Amino acid sequence: MRKKFDRILLGVAVLGAAIACATSSLAAEGGCKGLPAHDELQKALSKARAEANGGLNLDMWATIVDRDGVVCAVAFTGKERGDQWPGSRVISAQKANTANAFSLPKLALSTANIYSAVQPGGSLFGLQFSNPVDTAAAYKGPFTAYGTAKDPMVGARVGGVNVFGGGLALYDAKGTLVGAIGVSGDTSCADHNIAWKTRDFLGLDSVPGGVSPTKDDNIIFDIGADGKSASGFGQPLCGGKEKEIGEALPKTNPMGEKK
Repeated sequence: MRKKFDRILLGVAVLGAAIACATSSLAAEGGCKGLPAHDELQKALSKARAEANGGLNLDMWATIVDRDGVVCAVAFTGKERGDQWPGSRVISAQKANTANAFSLPKLALSTANIYSAVQPGGSLFGLQFSNPVDTAAAYKGPFTAYGTAKDPMVGARVGGVNVFGGGLALYDAKGTLVGAIGVSGDTSCADHNIAWKTRDFLGLDSVPGGVSPTKDDNIIFDIGADGKSASGFGQPLCGGKEKEIGEALPKTNPMGEKK
């Protein structure tokens, strides 16, 4: 009787392990299949960071999520994880989650586009307090794996809402919304520029429409002296050359072209 009971317990344990393994596999690979993995993300991010983007010329973090908000890849550009702001790792995941959560198959919204709408009196005030970060998923260890192919955020839903530049939705060559990228580590305007270029280099920029003057999700600088955005989707200036670089992005890095 005892042996039979032990066999039952063993069977339950094996079944539980199999279910856990299958669930983990689905989370890590299901919606992430076809999206850039760590090495591809790091290569595109490093290429974008090396160009003139305005800002402080700092190293960067980037996170990619699938359409369900599951983290698919995390990467950084420096030699070590401490070469870029440690706090920007989770911010990059927040930005990716935000761009994915508030973009649609026919309308892309960048995190830069959301800034004005969430200010006091704005049409989306309070949005920044919704969908909080899952800190258990964001900060679980080992920290030595942060930014590597084995980053502990991969396969998890980190959540979070971020409302300044650096988050962009990802659309494949058919114009299908497949997830989003978040970039953080410099001024928010430079983050946007680097995110745009990284998305371009990854070939996931067939954006179907947006609120910017060029009908995409580019950053908008139309906040007047009264602090109000003419379009309702503007972001503040960051002080460097980010504005001229950002406004030129649809020409310097046009969307949907084969790379």
